[in-house]
Amino acid sequence: MADVILDARGLSCPLPVLKARKALRALPAEATIEVLSTDPGSVEDFPIFCQSAGHELLEVRRVDDAFCFVIKKGSG
Repeated sequence: MADVILDARGLSCPLPVLKARKALRALPAEATIEVLSTDPGSVEDFPIFCQSAGHELLEVRRVDDAFCFVIKKGSG
């Protein structure tokens, strides 16, 4: 279970990533966040965001009409 769940369903690119970035800033290193997004662009955006920001994308799956991204905050 993630430490935080962020519901970004209905938001268009780049808002799901921007909201995730803001939520991750408030978390300690190694914490996890689960992001729900209906934006199809998120499938490409979140792996790039995680790699560039030093976070680990643990899981990507479908949940009903949304994509679910589980991210572990990096230590940096």
